Amino acid sequence: MINITTKIQNRSTKNDPIIRALPAACADEKTAVEFGERMRWGGHPACPHCGDTDVYQMMNVDNTARQANYRWRCRECKAQFTVRIGSVFEDSRIELRHWCFAFWRASTSKKGVSALEIHRQTGVSYKSALFMLHRIRYAMSESAPVMLGQDCGDVEVDETYVGGKPRYRGTSKRGRGTKKQCVLALVERNGSVKTKPIANVSAKTLQTAIRQNVNGSARIVTDENSAYTGIGKHYARGHQTVCHSTREYVRGDAYSNTVESFFATVKRGINGIYHSVSKEHLSLYLSEYELRHNNRNLEDGERTAAAIRKAQGQRLLYKQPVTR
Repeated sequence: MINITTKIQNRSTKNDPIIRALPAACADEKTAVEFGERMRWGGHPACPHCGDTDVYQMMNVDNTARQANYRWRCRECKAQFTVRIGSVFEDSRIELRHWCFAFWRASTSKKGVSALEIHRQTGVSYKSALFMLHRIRYAMSESAPVMLGQDCGDVEVDETYVGGKPRYRGTSKRGRGTKKQCVLALVERNGSVKTKPIANVSAKTLQTAIRQNVNGSARIVTDENSAYTGIGKHYARGHQTVCHSTREYVRGDAYSNTVESFFATVKRGINGIYHSVSKEHLSLYLSEYELRHNNRNLEDGERTAAAIRKAQGQRLLYKQPVTR
């Protein structure tokens, strides 16, 4: 088994206290629990059942150390709880130190981390590692819709196909004769990205998705795909295009290089790390790439902490659907 502490220390930075704390959290269960409590509650633990902050740690019989399961108790509702309750960790028997390591790798590896690598480095079974990563991606998903381009920004839009090689090649260059999944990406320059698996690349599908996710004050920038024709009338700053088929990639400040770069990262991750992603789970994998892109200006530790905090309120059920 690879020495996890050494591996993380090699990636740590002097100015990132969270990264400095992660090696111990990934090596010792008590430290991992305390790390998780700091990430979730800061210095103010609260009961996940009633929200009251009048809580205390439950101690062992001789009152010298915390109980082995690290429980808390609320004086208000008398409920007992741990940091796992009300998060993706709930009802999981996997040690919290392994969850910390998986969150760290998923949050800081630009192109993603495979379940097989988590299995090799932590010793949990491959099945458990795959389960952990699915739930981490579920926690990373954005539950509250946010409109892009609210400050009159530029939003680049493009679509691509994700999956293996076409089984039946048609006459068209893209899409026809393939079982690949269509994916639409909307990237606000110097801002956030939103992705959406879509049924097809028709004008109705694409323009409906754009109008649902982009504020009317924005400017839309796309390639020459005719499916985008007419979208500009819905936006205050209109719609501009570049013609890739004639090798035009920039016209003034109109270009779609940002969204193309995002797709390049996604495809390199899926092809090189995951190798194959089913349509059923693709939306969760895209959520993982979204979180890393949207928090790209944060230090590794801050991004990991943000992902762990998003795990709060996400119930862990083995039989619940993992798609959103």
